[in-house]
Amino acid sequence: MLSDASGPGGFVNPETKARTGTHTAFAEKDPDTERGQPPQTDHSPPNVDKENTLADTTNVSRGISTLRPRRSDVGTILAHHQSVGDAESLASIDRPPSEEEKLPPSKIYKPLSFPVLAMLMPASIFGVLARLGIQAITTYDGREIFPLAWIQGMGCLVMGFALGLKEPIGRFYGPLYTALTTGFCGSLTTFSGWQLDVFESWINGTASHRDWLRDAIDGLGKTIFTFAISLSAVTFGAHLSRLFLPYVPTLPPPSRPIRYAISAVSVLTYAAAYPVYFRLSPRFRHEATAALLFSFPGTLSRYLLSVFLNPRLRLFPLGTFTANMVGTALLATFQVLRSIQNPGPLSMNACDVLQGLADGYCGCLTTVSTFAAEVDALPPRPAWLYAVLSWLVAQLLIAVVLGPSLGVGHVSRQITCQFKH
Repeated sequence: MLSDASGPGGFVNPETKARTGTHTAFAEKDPDTERGQPPQTDHSPPNVDKENTLADTTNVSRGISTLRPRRSDVGTILAHHQSVGDAESLASIDRPPSEEEKLPPSKIYKPLSFPVLAMLMPASIFGVLARLGIQAITTYDGREIFPLAWIQGMGCLVMGFALGLKEPIGRFYGPLYTALTTGFCGSLTTFSGWQLDVFESWINGTASHRDWLRDAIDGLGKTIFTFAISLSAVTFGAHLSRLFLPYVPTLPPPSRPIRYAISAVSVLTYAAAYPVYFRLSPRFRHEATAALLFSFPGTLSRYLLSVFLNPRLRLFPLGTFTANMVGTALLATFQVLRSIQNPGPLSMNACDVLQGLADGYCGCLTTVSTFAAEVDALPPRPAWLYAVLSWLVAQLLIAVVLGPSLGVGHVSRQITCQFKH
């Protein structure tokens, strides 16, 4: 058997080895070491599966290298303050559980299967409603915490919790995991809204009585505190999941008729957003119902970008980055249209649609929860590169889109759209 002092992949901690003076069979028979090459490093967390441990030990005794590509469990990585080392691990944040979570083939769903896509529909709607609701109850005179801080913190907390429970959720119903993380948390948090909020602090978009120094402090404060709250909330959620994991009951997976019913209800839930938009009073359109129409298209766009682009670069989530940048540029464009003062503001119907696109499509296309989970899971240097580059490019995009219109005076610093009340 391997020594208890061995680390991930069977390697012995050099400090422990120096203290004990012991050697393992794996260290003696590592083929890379015998050829004079540095040994490969397995960044995956320690494997606690007894069968895999026994198999690895048997291979070690035969002189066979047990180093093989293995995707890391991001939830466990966050809970143990470790880092991922491959693109597939980062891409797994948005995807439903697979064989890497030790699931039988009957419980594995492909990322683009209909049950997975269908459950994104109600999850997107509930995520948007939660975001708009939290924003409404946390917006008041004399507040000390800006509303988006509550939104990002709560979404990232649920995200970390769901990441830690990925395996038991997958054993019950795999699409539920993607609905919670990509659908609900991704729609609850918003990267584009955060970036526009920071930019409006630079230009004093609220017309507050303060000088340029206070504008800079306000923008930096929203930047730093959002980073801190989001990253800590994801980690805290992952730790909570480790605490509750022993008490999570093992639920039997739903039968085929129930699975079909879940998919049907999911589609009907999103379809109901259209009659709700037209049947309810027009004063609700800019507040919620218009955003519901564009919620699922935004989430679906982000999910597809994640599935196809995230695995392309080893330590840079290209899909999430692209979704956040495109959504931020679109939100800046919609902000220009909503703030036109020359020749005059748009019609109420146009303003309702623009507000729905901003809150629904852009809010769901961009995400802070997945962004924070990726930053938390990456090694330090790639994490800093990803985080700083995302923030800088987003601010530059808003400046390029919104800046010239503000400079020539065609748009106001405040929204000029008028809504029915």
